[in-house]
Amino acid sequence: MTTIDFPSPHPDHLIDALGRQHLPAPGARIVSLVPSITELLCDLGLASQLVGRTGFCIHPRALVEAIPKIGGTKDVNIGKIRKLAPTHLVVNIDENEKPTVEALAEFVPNIVVTHPLGPRDNLALARLMGGIFGAQEAAAAWCAAFEAEYAALRALPATPPRTVLYCIWQDPWMSVSDDTYIAAMLRELGWRMPVFGEGEAKRYPSFGWSQELVGQLDAVLLSTEPYRFTEAHADALEKQLGIPVFLVDGEMMSWYGSRALAGLRYLREVRAMVEGGRT
Repeated sequence: MTTIDFPSPHPDHLIDALGRQHLPAPGARIVSLVPSITELLCDLGLASQLVGRTGFCIHPRALVEAIPKIGGTKDVNIGKIRKLAPTHLVVNIDENEKPTVEALAEFVPNIVVTHPLGPRDNLALARLMGGIFGAQEAAAAWCAAFEAEYAALRALPATPPRTVLYCIWQDPWMSVSDDTYIAAMLRELGWRMPVFGEGEAKRYPSFGWSQELVGQLDAVLLSTEPYRFTEAHADALEKQLGIPVFLVDGEMMSWYGSRALAGLRYLREVRAMVEGGRT
């Protein structure tokens, strides 16, 4: 009887969101289709290894301007990526489309799939990026800074639970479901999402301003992305609803990776803003 020896997992446990093992590749040629992770890779000192990024990868501006654009997060230029000859492609389950990733997998040897669902998932994300691409020390330093900010957030005195509606679009009005990264950020403040009724099971449910919905709410948050809500929108909606409405930075609330570190600080600002009322 023949015995088959299966390779043991790499000691660094570089496992992506699909459970696939990755090996360290310090000299990798990376294409990132995830704006927030492009920023993280740059902050880990890996900008020189990024050979392609989306047009939405705008941070840090001084570094990404030198990296070729390969389209958007969903409408990528496959031919252009092929010419860049990447060894690794970094993608995200929510942001990139499976057929596109499958087409790229035909010639990109390594596909690193990510899927952070909450703030603390950023620790594993940073370690994965640092471990694969040879930036372990930078990743460890980033994780230490994250833990410090997280501890400061958790040390805040408790406040009464609030029901807060986070809006990402209008015409139609849309929000986020309880299983999104944004909702997980809000839960760090002890805040919960409202019950939407019809459409509640959708990841980004649409809704109308019914008395039943408004009656549940302590506050409304209008995000600066993907819809470009402004203070004027917040003022008008507050007058319409008769409850507090606040404008919040969408990048701070929804971007994982590097932006999540600043996002933890920003959560403290948001809490103070909502608890203190409109200025």
